[in-house]
Amino acid sequence: MLYSQGEYDIRLEWGIKGIEILAPISDVIIIVDVLSFSTCVDIATSRGAIIYPYRWKDHTATEYAKKNNAELASFQRGFKDGYSLSPGSLLDIIPKTRLILPSPNGSTLSLSTGNTPTLCGCLRNAAATAAFAKRLGQKIAIIPAGEQWTDHTLRVAFEDLAGAGAIISCLDGNLSPESESGLSTFDRIKDTLFENLKKCSSGKELIERGFHEDIELASQLNVSDNVPILKDHYFIGHSTSG
Repeated sequence: MLYSQGEYDIRLEWGIKGIEILAPISDVIIIVDVLSFSTCVDIATSRGAIIYPYRWKDHTATEYAKKNNAELASFQRGFKDGYSLSPGSLLDIIPKTRLILPSPNGSTLSLSTGNTPTLCGCLRNAAATAAFAKRLGQKIAIIPAGEQWTDHTLRVAFEDLAGAGAIISCLDGNLSPESESGLSTFDRIKDTLFENLKKCSSGKELIERGFHEDIELASQLNVSDNVPILKDHYFIGHSTSG
């Protein structure tokens, strides 16, 4: 297929269309949504929680939570109102908590990969995710989630390209030009991740809303040896240490 990057081992494509093209021809897919779905999933599952991605922030999420005997993360990002799509709200999550985490980007992509093994990667667990992905096969697809404009079209997100590049920097195999673009972005800013994430559009939005700490958590490189693995519609953590 013209857009499949099929001649390369390491592929990168954006959003839902990227999954539709790459999932059928890849051994594993890595979803990257740095600010903040992937960072949330890593933090929560590394503490023993079970995370259920969910697409919609509406009444159906409440029904889905009841069906799975799970808590529902708040639709409003915040630190003081229980769990939410704020990484800071998950730092003290109780082990074995079953949490529904609605997200129009990372959750939607995670639930669209079909039977292809699916991991959740970010800057915090880039090396661990890459190492685990290599166990699953040579053909690896990295899907930066991006954000959405008000008309729901894809907005390419700098932080997700950088996160994808961090994972790619730890992979073997020949890289597609798209993958090389992610690697180049990461290589250029790897020593100043926090400063660059603060200055990108998504980072500026979070700072304006008072979530400076979330950017700090998301910009920490390779501080986690945890790999969230999608299994039966939920993510569980797998430690790569020891």
